[in-house]
Amino acid sequence: MGKSVAVSLERVAKIYANTKGRSDVVAVADSTFTIEPGELVTLLGPSGCGKTTTLRMIAGFELPTKGSIKIGDSDVTSLPPNKRNTATVFQSYGLFPHMNVGDNVAYGLRLRKVGAAEIERRVAAALEMVGLSDLADRSPGRLSGGQQQRVALARSLIVEPEVLLLDEPLSNLDALLREQMRVEIKRIQRRLGNTTVYVTHDRVEAMSLSDRVIVMRNGFIAQIGTPSEVYENPVSKFVAGFVGKVAFFPVSVDSIDSGVALCKLGEKRVSAKVSPGSAVAAGGQAVVMARPESLRLGEAGAGLVDGTVSTNIYLGSSVESWIETPYGEILAQIDDPSNRKVWPEGSRVSVSVSEHLARALADD
Repeated sequence: MGKSVAVSLERVAKIYANTKGRSDVVAVADSTFTIEPGELVTLLGPSGCGKTTTLRMIAGFELPTKGSIKIGDSDVTSLPPNKRNTATVFQSYGLFPHMNVGDNVAYGLRLRKVGAAEIERRVAAALEMVGLSDLADRSPGRLSGGQQQRVALARSLIVEPEVLLLDEPLSNLDALLREQMRVEIKRIQRRLGNTTVYVTHDRVEAMSLSDRVIVMRNGFIAQIGTPSEVYENPVSKFVAGFVGKVAFFPVSVDSIDSGVALCKLGEKRVSAKVSPGSAVAAGGQAVVMARPESLRLGEAGAGLVDGTVSTNIYLGSSVESWIETPYGEILAQIDDPSNRKVWPEGSRVSVSVSEHLARALADD
């Protein structure tokens, strides 16, 4: 397959001019980042945050308003898609209904005038890679959604792109198929070593697939980091809430010492680490972020805040316990429920925070 190369964006912006006298629309604002050779990086964020526009600029389907894009050592900022060694897998699979699976996969090679014997060899290898060797003669209409997605992936990989771009490729699949295809895409990407950019609004996809995650909001990059970095040390309340389930407790910050904020929640005191890059200041207001696995339940009055268990959801290896509190409904995760107490619905409980897992964040 194609060699791995870096992808670099330098102060890239995409602004759509409004011709009806209204304000211009800033789809992407001043994005700078580098994706290393062979790395799988996910652009993660809500609808309208600029992630797909960023992908389309890398592919060449959109040209940036300003800034530059490099693939390897080549400046591709103004090049059309066919002049960039990239391949894109879209949300809609775009398979040709009048061609069988093998011909769909071979399409890009035929456009490149590759010889028939080489096409046959590479189609067979690509279909084997995605587990569809026995379906080469089948029409796309007789395939399941997951099989169609595999064909689209094989069709993109067979042209040996330096950069593989995936735009929400699993959004049309049901939950089980999405989970299976996440594993398949990661396995194939690791095997081939393609530099890969993956767009999704699904945090589970982002966290399970990525070497690094770029979290976007309103056209801006909110944070770049490994899945564990953005989950454990988010730089803002937005990032914390977007990448995982979380409870927020509004606090006042008394002091910060060695990266630990000493805070007050009403009359209770709580300590929390300050994430690097978070704009938390002594004497100001903040929120303490606590993931479900960092919360403990106990007798009312013994913890940071009291509440009432509203719902328990049994998940086998854990129980999700939802508690109504003065700070809203929060979720506590009780692992190994057969050996730990699960408070019945309607119980008055206290909620305590494992302070080494809590983080103090600016309230944005």
